[in-house]
Amino acid sequence: MANPCHETPPVRLRRGIEQFNRGEFFEQHETLEDLWREESRPVRTLYQGILQIGVALYHLQRRNHHGAVYMLTRGTNYLRPFAPSCQGVDVADLLAHAARVLEAVEQLGPDRLDAFDWSLTPRVRWVADERRRQSRP
Repeated sequence: MANPCHETPPVRLRRGIEQFNRGEFFEQHETLEDLWREESRPVRTLYQGILQIGVALYHLQRRNHHGAVYMLTRGTNYLRPFAPSCQGVDVADLLAHAARVLEAVEQLGPDRLDAFDWSLTPRVRWVADERRRQSRP
């Protein structure tokens, strides 16, 4: 059986990642949840991990410390087996950025989330995009 990580990313994954990268965290949840529910293979956990990092950021927007910490922790646990990449997603990069967000959220604590530095917000990157940038003169 072929490794699903070598497959072309499904349309819904691309759409969910576009939503994630635009900061549409509620919408990306809906899109990726549909994809996750339809997938029966273990790669569904990749979709769940990305979805949960986005949900963590949604909780952060709403100043929900517990929800942000919980979803960042859970999402990264789901993503780790797919590092460094899967279906073109740069999982290692997303894990590194999610760890920085988690560290910042934990340092701020529940009462100071309004001081969160939103420049730390991760973007889901495509491995091929990075290769293209590196190969430019």
